[in-house]
Amino acid sequence: MRNIQRKSFLITATAALLATTLLASGCASDSGGDADLSAPLPASVPPGTSLNISVNTARVALETSGELSKLPFTVSSWPAVQAGPDVIQAFRGGSVDVASNAGIPPIHAHATGLDAKIVGVKVRKTANYQLATAPGSSIRTVQDLRGKKIGFSPGQAQGVVVLRTLRAAGIDLDDVQLVELNSPQFLTALQARQIDVAPLGEPTLTKYLEKYSAQGAGAVRTEAVDALSVLWAPTAVLRDSAKLAAVTEFVRFWARGEVWAWEHPQEWIQAYYVRNQEVSPDDGRRILETTDRPYFPNNWDAAVAWEQETIDLVTASGFFGDSFDADELFDRRFENIAAEAVTAPYRTQEAQ
Repeated sequence: MRNIQRKSFLITATAALLATTLLASGCASDSGGDADLSAPLPASVPPGTSLNISVNTARVALETSGELSKLPFTVSSWPAVQAGPDVIQAFRGGSVDVASNAGIPPIHAHATGLDAKIVGVKVRKTANYQLATAPGSSIRTVQDLRGKKIGFSPGQAQGVVVLRTLRAAGIDLDDVQLVELNSPQFLTALQARQIDVAPLGEPTLTKYLEKYSAQGAGAVRTEAVDALSVLWAPTAVLRDSAKLAAVTEFVRFWARGEVWAWEHPQEWIQAYYVRNQEVSPDDGRRILETTDRPYFPNNWDAAVAWEQETIDLVTASGFFGDSFDADELFDRRFENIAAEAVTAPYRTQEAQ
């Protein structure tokens, strides 16, 4: 039996709402529009169309580059919703039309009955999480994880990083204690020593170590790669022909915004890392040096295969029910949209 503990006293109101959502998992958001999901994508956005977009990096890139004013639709709001379970809840409530996440939240959504599709794919090949340790922890290597309490969010990228790390190290789930939390709760749990370790990405990791390394907190490298960043949207949004057209355009602006950030590192460091994420310029430069060149494949076969491997991993580990065909998660009409919006070096991963 899996050794999983739930820290109920740390669960937020959002997570409680998610629990209610799981009970109503049969209510998929897939109706209310007029667009045929097999029809070609619209060529233009009707006047008056608006979207609620939860993609913070795109907002910063488009604002800083001056491209935001060129969007052919209105952004009604940029909700600060990032964690996968919170995005799923926002999709269900209609407060977010399109969001950016790792590859696991669409899998989680499918398991809870939410009908949503991936409309944009960006691929990375280097690990972007490290295993942050609690102050005073004795953990120095991945092998030291045996018998330890690990912060674990099965519906987020961090959870898959944990599963891949343990599998690569030959550590069974029965040999650790998975403490089920949403990723925003990891910091609180680490600081209070309620868990021994949790996967953190940048710039959260830098902020944590700056504050707690003097008390013995550290970070253990893992080679587990979270390969996909995706744009995704509820099928209800994609059935709305006007919103479908706006989402199509946003995919292009999103890809070009990622390229702009890569090609303008000093502006990006100041706009995103310093002003938006509140880290120092030196830390921003260091973080950026560990970031992959953005890569938008014009063929999603490898991305589908990666999602299938992830589906099989989490379902075999006892999460999210039975395995299913990963291709169900993708709207292949969008397969070339991001890639065609950028130049050749950003469509070829070997160029990195």
